Amino acid sequence: MLRNPGDVATATFDWGSIKWFVTPSAVPGAGSTLGEVIVNPGKGHARHHHPNAEEVIYVISGEAAQMVDDGEPFLIREGDAVHIPKGVWHSTYNMTWRPLRLIVTYTPGGEEKALEAAPDHCLHEPGAIPEWRPA
Repeated sequence: MLRNPGDVATATFDWGSIKWFVTPSAVPGAGSTLGEVIVNPGKGHARHHHPNAEEVIYVISGEAAQMVDDGEPFLIREGDAVHIPKGVWHSTYNMTWRPLRLIVTYTPGGEEKALEAAPDHCLHEPGAIPEWRPA
């Protein structure tokens, strides 16, 4: 099943945006989740965990400080991949002036639903261009 960016809703947050291309709820038979994440300059996704899924982060472009398992943050940049085991605490912070673009997967899928409860979550219809709110 082909999923184009214009066919997928955009979720925005104070720190950036996500397009979930493949999720178990949107793609019949899908067992994983795959999305593109943009972390805005100087912003980050605070320390959190996914109790029921492992996560893989692949850096398309940009650089960030990545923390895994409450360890010392390390630099991730274009071409790097990070595996985060199920239930492990982690965070990602874009410390540069450029947007950070990531491909993120959850296995099994479904963990993306937790983000809908975030107080800054805003869902934009497919094809809509989000209007960014001041932070």
